[in-house]
Amino acid sequence: MEDIDAIAVLQDPVRRRLYEYVVAQGREVGRNEAAEGTGVARTLAAHHLDRLTEAGLLESGSRRLTGRSGPGAGRPAKVYTRARAEHAVSLPARDYRTAAELLAGAAEAAGLDLALREAARRRGEALRGAGAPCGDLDRAMELLAARGYEPYPVPGEGAADGGNGVAAVRMRNCPFHAVAEQFPPLVCGMNLALLEGLLGTDGPVRARMDARPGECCVVVEASKNNSD
Repeated sequence: MEDIDAIAVLQDPVRRRLYEYVVAQGREVGRNEAAEGTGVARTLAAHHLDRLTEAGLLESGSRRLTGRSGPGAGRPAKVYTRARAEHAVSLPARDYRTAAELLAGAAEAAGLDLALREAARRRGEALRGAGAPCGDLDRAMELLAARGYEPYPVPGEGAADGGNGVAAVRMRNCPFHAVAEQFPPLVCGMNLALLEGLLGTDGPVRARMDARPGECCVVVEASKNNSD
């Protein structure tokens, strides 16, 4: 019921817009910035941000947004980030996470890493369909967003960015986070293979492993043969 109540909080369109804005920044966001970014009054933004925090969808803290300290630096401001907890609703109740954890544990114990990666690559290819490999990083962002990865562009300059001002695409969300925490090599390898199948391995973009704390373990970038 707690998950249902938390998700129900997002029914309010202003509240949902504020939540999506904070999530999209990938960092702490103050009330003024959230209000300006979503086009609502600061007092209304503050109310909804605190409501999202009470529901467990955001976490709040305080810091000086001026970057200064000591006398004259101003009072600390309230800031918000996405909460670490996950929320899911299934009616009637289902427990797919436990099944995934059991299957991952069995696969790891049996040394089925290679078989899992091959299955993931085939699944990615099936999701892509009969079309050619992903054509550019903009298209890669569309495909990744549709799969829930929450991609964002990494700016770049010169030939390495494929000429569009973007050097790479990183992802704020891992759709397999809960299982990946318990079985990182197994699940991250599966994830990479899935994205290789989805984006292709011999086209203008490529996926490779490049783990960073709090983000997906994979980065997508222009293929070397495309940037020469």
